[in-house]
Amino acid sequence: MAKNGGRRDLAAMLQPLVRSLIAAELPVLASHGISMWGYVVLSALDDGPVRTQAALATAIGADKTRIISTLDTLQESGLISRTPDPDDRRVRLLSITDDGRRVRRSAQADIHAHEDRLLARLPAADRRAFLDSVHTLTPDADTPQRS
Repeated sequence: MAKNGGRRDLAAMLQPLVRSLIAAELPVLASHGISMWGYVVLSALDDGPVRTQAALATAIGADKTRIISTLDTLQESGLISRTPDPDDRRVRLLSITDDGRRVRRSAQADIHAHEDRLLARLPAADRRAFLDSVHTLTPDADTPQRS
């Protein structure tokens, strides 16, 4: 509880949880041979191909120059492909490969297993309410929720 008798800011309450979730994800992602940014890219591309690196950067909230090395690593690992756009050879079409989809989904299953162990500390109704609330409060939450 805040010293003034009110509640703490949401960010202050959620930040330790988010930090611990990220810390738990890092070794999982490393065991699958991908970085956090790699996982974010694979997740975005698993929803469908993206026409340009700039469009991908915007979609994932990253600076387009910052993700180049991540894209290079993912391509070298055979997890994504960058092919010339037949309509504009200057543009590279980005898509996830079958191996990339397999790695991303396997990593996500491991992450969800950890999250499920954490969420199991809540009664089932609270767990559903928490997941529904997070989904509702997440900007641009357009993916189906998991409960």
